Order: sequence, then C-alpha cells, then structure tokens
Amino acid sequence: QVQLVESGGGLVQAGGSLRLSCAASGRTFSTYAMGWFRQALGKERDFVAAIKWNVGRTYLADSVKGRFTISRDNAKNTVYLQMNSLKPEDTAVYFCAATSRSREVIVSTTLYDYWGQGTQVTVSS
Repeated sequence: QVQLVESGGGLVQAGGSLRLSCAASGRTFSTYAMGWFRQALGKERDFVAAIKWNVGRTYLADSVKGRFTISRDNAKNTVYLQMNSLKPEDTAVYFCAATSRSREVIVSTTLYDYWGQGTQVTVSS
C-alpha cells in the first residue's frame, strides 16, 4: 500500500502561483509513476501532469503546458506541481495519484491505484 498526502492548495488571484506537494509513504519503492489530476465541480476527473519516477520523464496536459511544472524529490518521496499564471478555469480539487504498473502512457486515471484525499485550488478573476 502507498499513502499519499497532498498540501499547498488555496485561494489565489488570476495570474498568481501555487505549489502543490504530495508526500508518499508506505511501499514507495514500487512506484512507477505519480500524477496530478483535477476535478472541477460537476465534471470528470482530468489528467494534469505525471512523472515517471525513476527516469524523471514528465507529461503535461495541453491546457497547462507552459504554466505548470511537475517535479519530484526522490529522497523525500514527494512530487510537486508548480502552477504559474493561474486562470479561473484551473479551479478544481487537485488529486495526487501513484501507480506501480509500468506503462508507456501514464495519463489515464484508470492506471493509478493510489489516490490522495485532494486539495482545493480556487482561482479568482
């Protein structure tokens, strides 16, 4: 089992920045990839960013390219989502996720076995 705890959400004005953190504990040695997903009120959970843990390769949704960055700290078993130039449409609950399954494509919610509790990000206009 892997436990994930997110932090760093909050209220920010449009154009501002936030950094989300996700600390993993438990059987972290088996982690293949970690990702960030978001779910706006009344909508489905969407892919935001992901990183293959060992090689560090990153993936970003088109809607956040150029504004968001995903990174990890292996020693701390923590993944980060740096969000810049935030827009009102970025408002959502952001979830951290982890998987031990090796796949070339890691953007699907169905690949991930472990999820955090979510952290609210609200961007005011």
